[in-house]
Amino acid sequence: MLKIDGLCTYYGRVSVLKGVDLVVKKGEIVALLGANGAGKTTLLHTVSGLVPIASGSIWFEGRRLDGTKPHVRVERGIGHSPEGRQVFKPLSVEDNLRLGAYRRKDKQIRGDIDGIYDMFPVLGKMRARIASDLSGGQQQMLAIGRALMAKPKLLLLDEPSLGLAPLIIDQIFTVLQSLRTEGMTILVVEQNAAAALSVADRGYVLETGQIVHSGSGQGLLNDPTVQSAYLGV
Repeated sequence: MLKIDGLCTYYGRVSVLKGVDLVVKKGEIVALLGANGAGKTTLLHTVSGLVPIASGSIWFEGRRLDGTKPHVRVERGIGHSPEGRQVFKPLSVEDNLRLGAYRRKDKQIRGDIDGIYDMFPVLGKMRARIASDLSGGQQQMLAIGRALMAKPKLLLLDEPSLGLAPLIIDQIFTVLQSLRTEGMTILVVEQNAAAALSVADRGYVLETGQIVHSGSGQGLLNDPTVQSAYLGV
């Protein structure tokens, strides 16, 4: 579904991604791991069109993606739940979800909002509350729900567990597994390597802008180098 070949990006004169190759197959959860500053968020922003590429290519469903506008990428089926949630805090929960569907013209938006409430029941109970009233975990659920309202084929998730209690982390990763069962393809950036690899089909480890390890989720969980660097083993 997603193929990245030799991707290089810069912030000003600083090289961030240095020839990254990465593949996400349809129906997979793929985890992207790495320390702060490794380039994980930049990679997602580049796929979404928020950061231009310097060289290399990005392909989505067999068609060239780089060079297209961000809203075109949404229309083609890429959803993005950003780091830090970035919900619209003065707006209600329901209005945040409606904004996730702003490019859609079909008549199923109401039903899909109700589907998000089924997925995250606490949001249904707080649908009229403004987003700033929500806890961090609830805002993360809202950010994921808002991204899903675009009806993406590929969901990009940036640090969904950051700063959350273990119980909420478990709930979110259970939802990710359910989405995969329903056919969703997910590329997740995550510092909680154990949680991400436990649900991932495959994973990549990014260090200073380069892929240094890749393999199955279980294989990376059992890799001594990955255990030492990212799992505290």
